[in-house]
Amino acid sequence: MTDVDDFYALIDRLRRNCGGERRLIDCDARTGWPERGVYFFFEPGETRANGEPRIVRIGTHALRNGSSTTLWKRLSQHRGNVGGSNPGGGNHRGSIFRLHVGQCLLARDGDPYGIANTWGVKPSASRQVRERERVHETMVSEYIRRMPFVWLPVLDNAGPTSDRARIESQSIALLSYARRNGADPPSSSWLGHHSTRTAIRDGGLWNVDHVGRSVVGDLFSAMEHQLLLRRRASP
Repeated sequence: MTDVDDFYALIDRLRRNCGGERRLIDCDARTGWPERGVYFFFEPGETRANGEPRIVRIGTHALRNGSSTTLWKRLSQHRGNVGGSNPGGGNHRGSIFRLHVGQCLLARDGDPYGIANTWGVKPSASRQVRERERVHETMVSEYIRRMPFVWLPVLDNAGPTSDRARIESQSIALLSYARRNGADPPSSSWLGHHSTRTAIRDGGLWNVDHVGRSVVGDLFSAMEHQLLLRRRASP
């Protein structure tokens, strides 16, 4: 067993604790979420060498002191809009996950709406730019919403030294293919191969930070501790 195998064994326990994987297309604020946590996305067609699903995105939230962003708030930013005046759309300027997926879809499928020069540019955009990007935002929503995910509740304080930050960074470092440390490579058809970001192409993850780093600290003890806490808190 490698460290990567041990990690996926913990993910299997987490999957059972979550009652199975969820997809954002089936989720809303009433689904039942802890206030804070770390999430792990899989992707249809992406598997490990043993045929089991491969994790492709790891993330968390509230990494600034005093931040009040919740787990669901971050997940809903990735999901995009459900109702309102722009159902199915979203805002890739508020979700780095959406930005990366959208850029890769443009590179793979072409740019019929002429948005490659505005996608991901500036923290905000004019109404005209956002209107041109609307159809593509919908395509991004459709892509991300079908990706299964599980989450680990970690109810610590906001900040860059939180347990969530530590679990996120070490998990990315462990699963990144950039270090060839037993991590699983992406499939030849993985959308991320079209990324302009070397970290995504080399790492095989929809992550840029922490790719290629060494795992520092005891990731497994931190995750085991949180799993035990949640088990004790369960009715």
